[in-house]
Amino acid sequence: MTDTLASPRGLSRRQLLSLGAAAGAAFVTGPGFLAGSGAAWAIEVAHVAPKTMATLVQMARDIYPHDHVADEFYVRAVKGYDTAETAAMVETGIAGLDAAARGKGHADYVSIGWERDRVEILRAMEESPFFQTVRGGLVTGLYNQKAIWPLFGYEGESFSKGGYIDRGFDDINWL
Repeated sequence: MTDTLASPRGLSRRQLLSLGAAAGAAFVTGPGFLAGSGAAWAIEVAHVAPKTMATLVQMARDIYPHDHVADEFYVRAVKGYDTAETAAMVETGIAGLDAAARGKGHADYVSIGWERDRVEILRAMEESPFFQTVRGGLVTGLYNQKAIWPLFGYEGESFSKGGYIDRGFDDINWL
């Protein structure tokens, strides 16, 4: 079986993904393409660099860390920053993250292996408009995805079902 969906460089999608997995890369990048090497997700970017989007995904995961939430949900949450209006702000903000990482002896932000070291960099910039914009957007971008609600035990709105009084309001057994 051959994979006929070819990339702009002449590699099939299957070949491109296998090259990234063989290299042990956290993300496989190509012209306008970003994919998780160990996951079943990919994203096409139009206004920011694929490396910038990969860093933005890692930043989102560091701001709201949930080990039981797959990267694909974080990708969906930050996809909205791939616009002509926000590209300059995102590229500049990510360049600042990478510069801070280089100041601590790392190649860039995503190459920092320990979450606590990445969080330390984020704490130093948490008052910046870039950080506040991304953090604020993640609140709705991440947690408003209906597919993620069951992971947190949220059943959704209850108004259309008569409210919570007769639907689990009093089923807390740990009080």
